[in-house]
Amino acid sequence: MRAHDPDVVEIEGPPQLGYPARVVIDALSPVVTPARLARIEEVVSQRTEGLVVVLDALADPHNASAVLRSADAFGVQAVHVILGEQGFRASTGVSKGTHRWLDVHRYRNADQCLRTLRHRGFRIYATAMNAEKTPEDLGKTGERLAIVFGNEHRGVSEEVRDRCDGTFAIPMVGFVESLNVSVAAAVTIRALRGYVPAGLSPARELELKARFLMNSVKNPTEVIEKSLRSD
Repeated sequence: MRAHDPDVVEIEGPPQLGYPARVVIDALSPVVTPARLARIEEVVSQRTEGLVVVLDALADPHNASAVLRSADAFGVQAVHVILGEQGFRASTGVSKGTHRWLDVHRYRNADQCLRTLRHRGFRIYATAMNAEKTPEDLGKTGERLAIVFGNEHRGVSEEVRDRCDGTFAIPMVGFVESLNVSVAAAVTIRALRGYVPAGLSPARELELKARFLMNSVKNPTEVIEKSLRSD
């Protein structure tokens, strides 16, 4: 997929609420269906911040979109992006809007990204074809994990790999020696979610619930302002 296709957009994030989370929730909860509200609460309850995905200068918007979709599907809230030459672009048709539900953190360079993750207590592991560890091995450590997936052509950059805590590989028994980056991300995330528990702090749960409600309501700002005026 070409970076300049009409379906491709630059991915920013995460968005700012603009209001206290409780104000948003009180104003918007009454205007969504009970089924939608229950779905939002269920999704929030299954989110984790003990596992994050790191994308090292991905070039293909199709792959970027597929990774975002997998992150959302398996409850990974944060995706950290080391920007490549073309920024970070995704196909809205492939991502199905999942970038709106995630925290997409963008970094100008690898140093900025890796320092941030280490400060937040993550151990960082990169994919490598000949690595001895598997995703399951990483999951059993009980650590907060940041998993790095590299560019479609060169893989994880040497700069990033040298600063990681280790590498891992996905076990394969066929003739192929590697997987597409979006497939590799999906397989790895699914394997690790069995070891990384869901659950956020109460404040973080409120924030996500408010954000998800904002994404679920047409003209949410108008509804919130009307609610504030009526108080």
